[in-house]
Amino acid sequence: MTGTPRPRPEYADLGYARLDIDRAARTGDPEVVYGAGKPPDQVVDLLTRLHEHHADRAVLATRVTAEGLSAVRAALPDAVVDDVARAVTVGPLPTARGKVCIVSAGTSDAAVAREALMTVRVYGAHAVEINDVGVAGLHRLLAVQDRLDEVDALVVVAGMEGALPSVVGGLTGVPLVAVPTSVGYGASFGGVAALLAMLNSCAPGVAVVNIDNGYGAGVFAARVARRAGSSTP
Repeated sequence: MTGTPRPRPEYADLGYARLDIDRAARTGDPEVVYGAGKPPDQVVDLLTRLHEHHADRAVLATRVTAEGLSAVRAALPDAVVDDVARAVTVGPLPTARGKVCIVSAGTSDAAVAREALMTVRVYGAHAVEINDVGVAGLHRLLAVQDRLDEVDALVVVAGMEGALPSVVGGLTGVPLVAVPTSVGYGASFGGVAALLAMLNSCAPGVAVVNIDNGYGAGVFAARVARRAGSSTP
């Protein structure tokens, strides 16, 4: 049976890139600029053009180099730049629906945790943080245990042996996405040890993204929270 043909997705051919200006219509969220490996002028241009097509809500660039962050500051004075996350937003954040908590094991995980935090906000959920509650001092996590049940989704960020998501997953039934980081000494193999530990977690309901992928975790958690639609404080 022949149905109504779907319109062909639109894109803007910039010569060096094909900007997916139709992504928000397909998925609910605009394309995001991955800044690693891109010259500063391209990061600025892509953000500018995305903002033109999505003026009503924030657009995001992640993994931007120090030179790229400086270029954005100079060219886009209204941009919000987070040097820790190496990320940039341009435009107003959408109205938040649902709530996500980013839980990180230590301050060495801050870059990945901040990337997740910014992503959650750009993707339309309220975001809060609980920092420095790694398993080496379990009492720190237990002291904030009640806060874990106050949200619609959790992002748990940890390096070293990657044990924190399993502990958190044993304390709450809130949907949880774990993020292994490349933090650790030699036998951590740049985050591979944490990744394998999280994939082998005995706590049920733990989903895992790739090493240092705060962005991917933030997208997942924000979409869970938006669907839950709980009230924002």
